[in-house]
Order: sequence, then C-alpha cells, then structure tokens
Amino acid sequence: MMRRRRKKRDDEHIDESWLIPYADILTLLLALFIVLYASSSVDAQKFQELSKVFNEIFTDGSGIMQNESPLPEKQVPIEEKDESEKSKEDKKEAAAKRDQEELKEIQTKINHYIKSNNLEDQFATKLTSEGLLLTIRDNVLFASGSASVGESDIKVAMELSQLLEMDPPRNVIISGHTDNVPITTAEFDSNWELSVMRAVNFMKIIIKNDNLDPRWFSAKGFGEFQPIASNDTSSGRSKNRRVEVLILPREI
Repeated sequence: MMRRRRKKRDDEHIDESWLIPYADILTLLLALFIVLYASSSVDAQKFQELSKVFNEIFTDGSGIMQNESPLPEKQVPIEEKDESEKSKEDKKEAAAKRDQEELKEIQTKINHYIKSNNLEDQFATKLTSEGLLLTIRDNVLFASGSASVGESDIKVAMELSQLLEMDPPRNVIISGHTDNVPITTAEFDSNWELSVMRAVNFMKIIIKNDNLDPRWFSAKGFGEFQPIASNDTSSGRSKNRRVEVLILPREI
C-alpha cells in the first residue's frame, strides 16, 4: 500500500528542468533578432554600441560579438560628403576657369601676330567650348588643288609654330577642309585626300620647331563635309577651303 502511494506522489511531480535551457534559447533568439534589426540600420555607431551592450550581458565582455565590427568605425556624414563633393566641383571649376584664361592669353598673342602682319583677311581666331581655334584660308598656304605649302608661306608657318610653344604643352589638332567642287588629279582622287594631305604637310612644317613635341600634334582631313559657309557662292567656297589649328583645353 505504501509503494502505491509513493508511486502516485512521484507521478504527480513533473520534471521542469527543460524550462531553463528553453528560456535561455528564447533569450538568445530575442538577442539575435535585436542584433539583426540593429545591423540593418545605416547608423554604424549605434550598432557598435548595441554590440558592446550585448557582449556585456551575454558573454561578460568576451565572445564573438566582441570582435571588431566589419562596418567602419566612423562614417562621413552626408553633410560632410556634400561639402567634399562641392569642394571638388569648386576646384574643378576654378581649374577650368584658369585654363580658359590661359587660352585667352594664347589667343591675344596670336591676334597680335595676325594684326602685326596684316593677315586679318586670311587668319582668324575663335575661343570655343572645344578650345582655341585658329582658321587659315587655304590660299595663304596652298596653291589651288595642291597640298604643298608654298615656299613663301613656310616662313609664316614657322612663325605660327613659335606661337604654339606652351609650357606645359597642349594637344593640338590640325585639320584640312575643302569646298564641294570635285577634284580628280593624278595626285588626289577626292577632296578628302586633298584635305588630309594639306593638314599633314602643314603639321610637318610646324613640328620642325625643336621646341615642339610631335607627340602633342595630330592631323585630320574632313574634305567638304564640315563647311562653315554656303558652297553656292565663290565667297562661301573660299571660306570653306581652310586649315584649322585647334588648341585643346587641358584635361581637368
């Protein structure tokens, strides 16, 4: 009879020791979700503060959460970034302004040469978004249908080369242009070839100047395809037959 009563009392007592690890697991899960929520925030400083608190609570100051966070300790505030970008833009704008001033000085020097030699009808300069453009009428340098610079004009080309001496140097593009009157000679099959060779031959004379580095020069030919005036009149065709020297801005 005593055995039955003892067995009955033992059956009524339920082992609740499993609640302890269960409670620990729930606590750890809660901590995990809080950490995940905190890590999704952009504020790295708050994340590190939470990490430190949970280290102290769950690991007594030691454990995996005590390792350095992969996030940077200090992020540049958006306001500071905006100021930094603005500063870069300001510096870039200032550099572009200085570059334009340099090109204006070169233009002034070339214009002085043009005026001193009474070449206003054959030479013209223009400051554009692409750089400083010097336009030379073809009859200043070439005979009709020819790509060879005349002997009397080589001196002019050499004097122009001195005006292209810059420190530091700039990229210079020399291009040839023609009117739309077809050309067929033993030397050239088209205006395109004529324009290319005029640009190349003029460039060859320019870079004979030992103070110029040929690496900064290039030549192009556009034929009749970039007119600056109408080809319906002799005056317009005369303007279209030209050599252009483009002095480029510096890369900023």
